[in-house]
Amino acid sequence: MRQHHRTTPRVARVLGSLLLVAAAGVFTAGAAPAPPARATALDRVVPAPASVTPGTAPYRITRDTRIRVDDSPAARRVGEYLAGVLRPSTGYRLPVTAHGGGGIRLRLVKGSFGAEGYRLDSGGKGVTITAARPAGLFHGVQTLRQLLPAAVEKDSVQHGPWLVAGGTVKDSPRYAYRGAMLDVSRHFFTVAQVEHYIDELALYKINELHLHLSDDQGWRIAIDSWPRLATYGGSTQVGGGKGGHYTKADYKEIVRYAASRYLEVVPEIDMPGHTNAALASYAELNCDGKAPPLYTGTEVGFSSLCAGKAVTYDFVNDVIRELAALTPGRYLHIGGDEAHSTSHEDYVTFMDRVQPVVAKYGKTVIGWHQLTGAHPVKGAIAQYWGLDDTDAAEKAQVAQAAQNGTRLIFSPADRLYLDMKYTEDTPLGQDWAGLVEVRRSYDWDPGNYLAGAPGSAVMGVEAPLWTETIQTNADIDYMAFPRLPGAAELGWSHASTHDWDAYKVRLAAQAPRWDALGIGYYRSPQVPWPAT
Repeated sequence: MRQHHRTTPRVARVLGSLLLVAAAGVFTAGAAPAPPARATALDRVVPAPASVTPGTAPYRITRDTRIRVDDSPAARRVGEYLAGVLRPSTGYRLPVTAHGGGGIRLRLVKGSFGAEGYRLDSGGKGVTITAARPAGLFHGVQTLRQLLPAAVEKDSVQHGPWLVAGGTVKDSPRYAYRGAMLDVSRHFFTVAQVEHYIDELALYKINELHLHLSDDQGWRIAIDSWPRLATYGGSTQVGGGKGGHYTKADYKEIVRYAASRYLEVVPEIDMPGHTNAALASYAELNCDGKAPPLYTGTEVGFSSLCAGKAVTYDFVNDVIRELAALTPGRYLHIGGDEAHSTSHEDYVTFMDRVQPVVAKYGKTVIGWHQLTGAHPVKGAIAQYWGLDDTDAAEKAQVAQAAQNGTRLIFSPADRLYLDMKYTEDTPLGQDWAGLVEVRRSYDWDPGNYLAGAPGSAVMGVEAPLWTETIQTNADIDYMAFPRLPGAAELGWSHASTHDWDAYKVRLAAQAPRWDALGIGYYRSPQVPWPAT
């Protein structure tokens, strides 16, 4: 049994005092008590910060507030992002400037914050966010958003007051890899739709966007040397329909937008299985030289690249070369799951030949955990998607690879697959991995999830969203919320903060913010949601 970490006495005292502050109401100097739209107490932030110290006086954003930034392009970009969030709802100008005092200040300094950590100090005279790197400033801004009334997220002018609870937050992530995957192959999603999801991921300090760019039902990225992959292989999707694909300019725009929210794009070309779209586009990739028809169903495991043909590796080289050139991030995902129509010998041969190609083009290889059944190269990363009751031998194989140096990302399907139904009555999603309610999704520890795998091998977590039944942003929102914030907390927050009873209260407090953002979410009976 995994042990659940209870809040320490010190943290409990801090959270209790903050709740008393919130219940008593927040006052500004010489002013009447604030109306119900008060600052959000520091203990309601998701993901839970590493350290919270309550203060006394809050800071009030007014029409005279300025956003002061260091004289650096990166700090100014974060400042402009913050202003873009606050201006529509407050109606204030909120100029971003390198001069003046008070207001909201964003500081980049040398210090022990790490690559993504930050410190937020709030008091009557202003708010200061300090970090060593721009990503830390950006994550601090997400915390600041949650310390303001939920109406700050609306895109039209709202009534204030705009109060930021007083106190200090010191924060840094538990894991460096905190991901979400969007399957754009089963159903195609436009650039604008992907960017919409990126904004939602950024709110909870997710820093990796894994794009599943190819599968049996569709190939979604233009490859100049194999043009029919996109134009023909991308021409349909599950259930039929026109499908779609990203031009190289489209993909670069997604990468750019993700980077502006401090997310790194991880592209995936799934192989040697899940390749019917490619096989239909080019007959020579098939062992018998005959192209199958395009596929719009949802069954898996029937397709395979021909591991014995030289043209297969020319194809792989070209695809990885062009995709790596488009991707400034560190990783390239080669899939490797459910290759049921590939013999074990062919699978090992294929993976052993493909992994060095990824390294040749300057990327670190990620594969689904079946990669550990071949020979993971030095530095390889295995993404585990098994279940709690996955075969013990398969788990032991992954654990042994981790002991030998393979790093792990955890995406257990019966915990973090966002496409799993919440209950039998959920109108979207699937249930092959079971029903995954909010508590089940949150209440486990990546640090000791897989017996025999050293904690030092765990890079983090990722919440995949497969899209066999998902077609719109509203569908994405309903399946991702409220489980996505829990996945983000598993990746960001330290193990000592992990407690379901405390988390469900903080999660419930997010609901008015989702309402303001227009996020339609599943109102799980496990969570004490505020009355609508």
